[in-house]
Amino acid sequence: MPPPSALTIPAVTKHTATVIMAHGLGDSGAGWVSLAENWRRRQKFQEVKFIFPNAPAIPISVNFGMTMPGWYDIVRRTNSTTFSDLQAEQDETGIRRSQAYFHSLIKSEIEDSKIPSNRIVLGGFSQGGAMSIFSGITCPTQLGGIFGMSCYLLLQNKLREILGADGSSNKQTKIWMGHGDFDPLVKPEWGIKTAEVLRDEGFDVQLKMYPGLEHSADVT
Repeated sequence: MPPPSALTIPAVTKHTATVIMAHGLGDSGAGWVSLAENWRRRQKFQEVKFIFPNAPAIPISVNFGMTMPGWYDIVRRTNSTTFSDLQAEQDETGIRRSQAYFHSLIKSEIEDSKIPSNRIVLGGFSQGGAMSIFSGITCPTQLGGIFGMSCYLLLQNKLREILGADGSSNKQTKIWMGHGDFDPLVKPEWGIKTAEVLRDEGFDVQLKMYPGLEHSADVT
């Protein structure tokens, strides 16, 4: 099931870099276009093409099977509280399907747009952030950067197996994470633990906690 086509904001000047920004559960690429519009008004990142992918509509178990845009099903129990709980109940099939999609977007930028992989940044918010972190660290080419806001690590229990004997091509890639310390949906502890696990695996991670912030982000 391929996701709907992505929204694209072309570069103003010569296209030399690409940012791929993935939305969260129930949202769409259009919900994050203001990010690019804000930078366009300020005449920043004029050389950057922005890609805002759209997740397919799928049933979400934690929301009683309601169909909505999602990168993977959330199957955890509503009383899951620990990082271990989170890791025990994940939709690996959906995660791997979306991983392949994000890798295809990156491959297309490299092959069709002739953008070097180290000029491509992959990031997202909430579910989109979780997918961006996972897809970024498993990407076969080195990216220019990876970021995730209000998110957590996917398939941590299988991470070494997934990375394989050769490890990751993105051990030297900067990974930035942002998380509100009042986030009631994606617990701050999950973000902190994600950063710890990634650092233990040799990744270069910076985590910034935002006092008083709930499950949201300020694109300005």
